[in-house]
Amino acid sequence: MAQPTIKLNSGHDMPQVGFGLWKVDKETCADTVYNAIKTGYRLFDGACDYGNEKQAGEGVARAIKDGLVKREDLFLVSKLWNSFHDGERVEPICKKQLEDCGIDYFDLYLIHFPVALRYVDPSVRYPPEWSYDGKGDIQLSNATIQETWTAMEGLVGKGYAKSIGISNFQGSLILDLLRYAKIRPATLQIEHHPYLVQETLLKLAAAEGIAVTAYSSFGPQSFVELEWQKAKDCPILFEHPTVVEIAKKHNKTTAQVLLRWATQRGLAVIPKSNNQGRLQQNLEVTNFDLDQSEVDAVSGFDRGLRFNNPTDYLGTLHIFA
Repeated sequence: MAQPTIKLNSGHDMPQVGFGLWKVDKETCADTVYNAIKTGYRLFDGACDYGNEKQAGEGVARAIKDGLVKREDLFLVSKLWNSFHDGERVEPICKKQLEDCGIDYFDLYLIHFPVALRYVDPSVRYPPEWSYDGKGDIQLSNATIQETWTAMEGLVGKGYAKSIGISNFQGSLILDLLRYAKIRPATLQIEHHPYLVQETLLKLAAAEGIAVTAYSSFGPQSFVELEWQKAKDCPILFEHPTVVEIAKKHNKTTAQVLLRWATQRGLAVIPKSNNQGRLQQNLEVTNFDLDQSEVDAVSGFDRGLRFNNPTDYLGTLHIFA
């Protein structure tokens, strides 16, 4: 069964339901990607910072070799890490990532965070993560978003990326970027779940023709795995009485209800699972509809509760000119 797609402002079609590669172990990543392709997934959302691009590429290569898909059937996404925002660093790191993935182009390449960090050579540490020395010393670069975005536009011109976009940007930064962008961002990827609805940001993206991809669709669940206390202290959405009631009514899982809440409102989603049953269930979240009252009820959970907040990582900063 063909999966629904979202038409991007770049003219390309993006699958509405994909597979997120954040926190997928290197040891299992190739098999996970291969099995997800076999199940029917066509969009894979990766990043330099996830540290598993080579393994994900191996899974893709095996699926192509075995005739499960052709490269053009897949929509492969990656992201520019903070340490490579300086204009002259963008193309080289994108090419390295393509080489790691074993492909010639990304279907979509995003600025991961609107935070520019001091450059760390990949030969020193890769992925470099947040700190300059790998021990917590965080140093900023002076690269502007305009400098970075201009270099991102160059990737499209050279065929390294078919579409480019942004991640973890808020409204004011988007409005600033649109003043000088020659290529408008095709997508905005944000933390989005019933505890963090961000309705104003969604309306801005829609008005500007920017598709939105939601990550961490299950709210605290992803961050409980990281032992984050704020997530542990938050009620689990899978167990919320309203979500449980809606799931029973539609004969669906609570996870499917949460994903449908997003997709029915026009967003793309990128859940992950190592369980074959849930893998299939997550893919089947566009073949039923919630009542509008149910959508409104879930939206009513909104607390403005953000788990993935860059300022939580920054600590003591050293500005590097």
